[in-house]
Amino acid sequence: MGGQACVLYGGAEFSRDTDIAILASNENLELLRAALRVLSARRIALPPFDLQYLVCGHAVHFRCYHPEAMKMRIDVMSQMRGVDPFEQLWERRQRFVAGGDETYNVLSLPDLIRAKKTQQDKDWPMICRLIEADYVGHPDPTSQKAAFWLMESRTPGMLMELSEKFPGLASSLQAVRAAVTYVVAGDVVGVEAELEREEKTEREADRKYWEPLRKELEALRDLGFETEEAV
Repeated sequence: MGGQACVLYGGAEFSRDTDIAILASNENLELLRAALRVLSARRIALPPFDLQYLVCGHAVHFRCYHPEAMKMRIDVMSQMRGVDPFEQLWERRQRFVAGGDETYNVLSLPDLIRAKKTQQDKDWPMICRLIEADYVGHPDPTSQKAAFWLMESRTPGMLMELSEKFPGLASSLQAVRAAVTYVVAGDVVGVEAELEREEKTEREADRKYWEPLRKELEALRDLGFETEEAV
């Protein structure tokens, strides 16, 4: 659901870690715990690797010490801000096949982009690259795909190009996305200002989402919970 997914979608060339989303259940946690032991993984930060923390939106962080995965970081989540429950994500998942027979289940591109709308600076350029890679990879798009680009593109130039290629579709989406209204009007300055407002709104929503979760982590630290432990 993170950098590795971006690599598979063509938006990145490499990733320093692996982010995974799981269905939060006791059975799944035990399966994942067993896999992490094979990787000689250690939890490297709070919270503890318990179901209650995943269910309320925390991420649990690990680092591997197996010789073939030395220092590789793994982050695990079950709930994400602005993203549908796991069951729906799983229904919409994208499958990639690599190496002939290795299958990777990845967040669908729309879900991945929603998950990337965070307060982190690095995520916003990545959204741009993901959309652009998808655009280049689909020279003969469906109307659904074109609507997705019009709703998610982060650059005035691409929005203007899309509006020229799909004028009827762009016109119909004006009521849904204000940036498209400025595009249809040919107001580049308005488009830029609206894109900036969209990003600022998402960043602030993400900060508010994580604020109570950070306070929970601080409380755990004050109670003396270990910040690092073996799986």
